[in-house]
Amino acid sequence: MQNPQPGYAQRFDTAGFTASLPVPFVRASLGGRALAYLLDIVFIFGFTVLLTLLITVVGVVTFGLGWTLFAILPASGIIYSALTVGGPKQSTIGQRLMGLRVIAPESGARVDMITAAVHALLFYVAISTFLLWCVDIVFGLARTDRRLGHDLLLGVAVVHAR
Repeated sequence: MQNPQPGYAQRFDTAGFTASLPVPFVRASLGGRALAYLLDIVFIFGFTVLLTLLITVVGVVTFGLGWTLFAILPASGIIYSALTVGGPKQSTIGQRLMGLRVIAPESGARVDMITAAVHALLFYVAISTFLLWCVDIVFGLARTDRRLGHDLLLGVAVVHAR
């Protein structure tokens, strides 16, 4: 069997595919994920401040042209997640502090930056709408692997780091 390309999960039609998490992966608790997000709010704020300072300097150097980059500030949480979850450590700083990481559950492979960004986007859409947030939480409570709705949509899992 060939290994999948980096950043891609194992194909569904391969012999070794399993629908649930393989034995070496231990599911993450919903409480740990919630606390990790609360910690990440602080880090996202710091990241946004850093981006603001960087864009301000770029704007001064480019005589105001660089200030158009202020338009990306509302997406700083998504950029933060894409860089950290899509990076080599597979987790945000808050998730690292809670001992969690994000994987492709079929193979344990790393999640690429685009998937990490879409995962964060779906998370922010879910928590911004009460009904979607409730549905997302119900998925996590009903499933034994504690994967939330946005995890299932993208085929990722949050597990304990080893």
